[in-house]
Amino acid sequence: MPERHLFEYAVIRVVPRVEREEFLNVGVILYCKQRKFLQLRCNVDENRLQALCCDLDLDELKSHLNAFEQICIGSKTGGPIAQLEPAERFRWLTAYRSTIVQASRVHPGLCIEPEATLEKLYAQLVL
Repeated sequence: MPERHLFEYAVIRVVPRVEREEFLNVGVILYCKQRKFLQLRCNVDENRLQALCCDLDLDELKSHLNAFEQICIGSKTGGPIAQLEPAERFRWLTAYRSTIVQASRVHPGLCIEPEATLEKLYAQLVL
């Protein structure tokens, strides 16, 4: 039987008006320490976002999500946070914040293959 690995994930949300607490799921971030895996999948559905908040600046939102991606992959363009260890980057990206891009609470699970699990969660929670 294949070995199962502990993983943690959070849903990345766009919250156009923080005071209303309405959001749209746009991504999933998954971290698996044993497999040294930290990845983020995002999808910006512009039509759905415009329906939720017609005055949302999509270019600014895409810039924020790109910063999340750069930090997640540890890119030099992601700044000093991106140079931290994967666990620290995951904790920073999923920390509670009251901004337009937020993460849900972190949820644990067990998986055999983290990438397949990320794709499954992404399909279920975002698409």
